[in-house]
Amino acid sequence: MRKSQPKKIPLAPDPKFNDKLVTRFVNNLMWEGKKSVALNIFYDALEKVAKQTGEDGYEVWKKALSNVTPGVEVRSRRIGGATFQIPSEVRPDRKVSLSIKWMVRYSRERNGRSMADKLANEIIAASKGEGAAFKKKEDTHRMAEANKAFAHFRV
Repeated sequence: MRKSQPKKIPLAPDPKFNDKLVTRFVNNLMWEGKKSVALNIFYDALEKVAKQTGEDGYEVWKKALSNVTPGVEVRSRRIGGATFQIPSEVRPDRKVSLSIKWMVRYSRERNGRSMADKLANEIIAASKGEGAAFKKKEDTHRMAEANKAFAHFRV
């Protein structure tokens, strides 16, 4: 039998926007426990977004995150010796987690001088419905659509 899940530790909201989602994003962006560095990268990226788009950087980031958030995903399940990709709804907490991870991952893979530049470019692209993170969401949805026939195997 599995052990009980550990309690979720509540996140402290970030100093500038007073938003827990920003803290969650920065925690994913952070390397080697350097939170102040990650915060500076995030705030610089939002300033660059605001400069390039002429809109509020925070709002553009929120729009980008919602554009990248997946609704369905596929999960592998072995049934009778065969492995099926079964489409399933994504839990609300996991939706946010996936979108944040995709944004950070594809920002890192971009080419640019600094991480703030890369992140800013990915945020702008995602808010327009472009970029690698948005493509990942589209691919995930497409795969779920293609495997809709196996939905009856859902647990």
